[in-house]
Amino acid sequence: MNGAGLFASPQKRNLLLALLLVILTLALYNQTAGHPFVNFDDDRYVIQNPHVHAGLEWSTIAWAFSTTEQANWHPLTWISHSLDYQLFQLNPAGHHYVNVLLHAVNVLLLFVLLQQATGSAWRSLMVAALFAVHPINVESVAWVAERKNVLSMLFFLLAMMAYQWYVTKPAATRYATVVALFACGLMAKPQVITFPFVLLLWDYWPLQRLAPGGRNQHAAAKSFSGLLLEKIPLFLLSAASALITMKAQSSGGATRAMMEHPFSVRLANAIIAYVRYLGNALWPARLAPIYPYPVEPPKPWQVAVASLLLLSVTALVLALRRHRYLPVGWFWFLGTLVPMIGLVQVGTQAMADRYAYLPFLGLFIMLSWGLGECLGQWAERLHLSSWWLGAPAVAALLVFSALAYIQIGYWRDNVTLWSHALQVTSGNFVAEDNLGGALVESGRVEEAIPHFRTAAAINPQDPLSHLDIGVYEQLHGDLQPAIGEYESVLRLTSDRGLRESAYDGLGSVYRRLGDLEMAKTNYENALALNADGVPALIGLALTEEKSGNLDQAITLLGKAVAVQPNDVGYLLLSRALQASGRGSEAQSADQQARRLTGNFDQAQQEADRWLAP
Repeated sequence: MNGAGLFASPQKRNLLLALLLVILTLALYNQTAGHPFVNFDDDRYVIQNPHVHAGLEWSTIAWAFSTTEQANWHPLTWISHSLDYQLFQLNPAGHHYVNVLLHAVNVLLLFVLLQQATGSAWRSLMVAALFAVHPINVESVAWVAERKNVLSMLFFLLAMMAYQWYVTKPAATRYATVVALFACGLMAKPQVITFPFVLLLWDYWPLQRLAPGGRNQHAAAKSFSGLLLEKIPLFLLSAASALITMKAQSSGGATRAMMEHPFSVRLANAIIAYVRYLGNALWPARLAPIYPYPVEPPKPWQVAVASLLLLSVTALVLALRRHRYLPVGWFWFLGTLVPMIGLVQVGTQAMADRYAYLPFLGLFIMLSWGLGECLGQWAERLHLSSWWLGAPAVAALLVFSALAYIQIGYWRDNVTLWSHALQVTSGNFVAEDNLGGALVESGRVEEAIPHFRTAAAINPQDPLSHLDIGVYEQLHGDLQPAIGEYESVLRLTSDRGLRESAYDGLGSVYRRLGDLEMAKTNYENALALNADGVPALIGLALTEEKSGNLDQAITLLGKAVAVQPNDVGYLLLSRALQASGRGSEAQSADQQARRLTGNFDQAQQEADRWLAP
């Protein structure tokens, strides 16, 4: 069959276009399989998370549904990470490629969703292709910890497709499917909380269910109030998710205090951020993993200009509302960004690329349908073949693909990633912290410390830089300055992970100083935050051993190796067992250390460092 014959069949054409989209997505992101974990959140989500390391067991599932760890309630995301660990352990390639596969599936679902709703294969293809290759989405795909983004989008698109299925023949079972898929999306990441509002837009276009004038051949038109009432269960789910999310983020210390960012400042930043997102949609060339919240609030004239631009675009799309895709796309963009725009400030970022994963679909719809109409009219006037319409689209996709390929390359290692972030942003204390951490992991400790000190200078209230400086001072034997830095961490943050690390550090310093009571108190404080904290378990065990409580020390070391089996832990357990006269058990622990180790001499040196006064 020739090419013309193939495209003459809509089913075969759509199948071929879907296949091309998947191939394009996989080819673009294939390089992520060789990337490491990122030293920002990947540790807490995967590398050092004992619950995830337990694999997909009932205890893991129960924990996933009950925990608000990382200031979020997203049980399906935790279950997904647990399944990945069971399959790939700590090989980052598998974790990365699951993200890529999920993104490819999302691209495919988006194409099918739009094509079924509008009947336009080529414009649907353009939206899906833009979603596949736009550089703004690199962060969501190339970052393992952002599994929640691609996973929640999967359920969002499935719920949209189920809704289209429901409106063709309304039935309780079909509506229940919509509700269930939406609930799954919320349990992956609450960013999809605006789903019922999106459905109201979808009712207006392309489904055209809104009376009067509803023209959907598969479903009777309804009044706006009827459409609103239809979605009450979905709104209730959104409200419940909002309450759970606020509680999780507040308990996790993620929500910034009103005094830190007054509402007027957050509102101004939100207006500026909307315009910055628009800029990144058109020319995404200076992207970073984090954009710091500005030290100085935006100038009034900047807010005024940004507000005028947003209002002007809003007025324009309303004036052109006969092209229904324009207001739908614009209000999709504005509305789905509301939960992440910073009116309720969570974290230190002013905006984030990952927040655009869902909202930019609205802009892609506006662009694809708008340009499709304009170019179609232009080609008709000039009597050009319809194939010429594809040239601008192909050119745009090639440019975005090239930019995305370059952006993906920045994620190839942590030093490159955070060095690039510092090049494209200013006053970025988070990037300074993480670049320092990456240098430490590379053994370049002396190169790292200036970055930690710069981070502390940019933001004296940054607990992470104080923690890193404390570790540096401790490693260099400057124990009193280390104590001061660790205490600063405790004073500055309620983040459980950072506080646990600070207590671990204080316990270690006081143990070296010979103050066993203070060491014990700090280790116990760390364990109160995380009962399975291995550094605190080992540190407290060695403190008890030094105090003469060998049985307690052995119990604590036994728990440490049960939580995280490793060569150093078993060597320390073996020595404690030997000291208590339990020679056969000591020999067994030593053999276990040898089975686990990759370098026994190095493990012995690390154990000696733990035992050093």
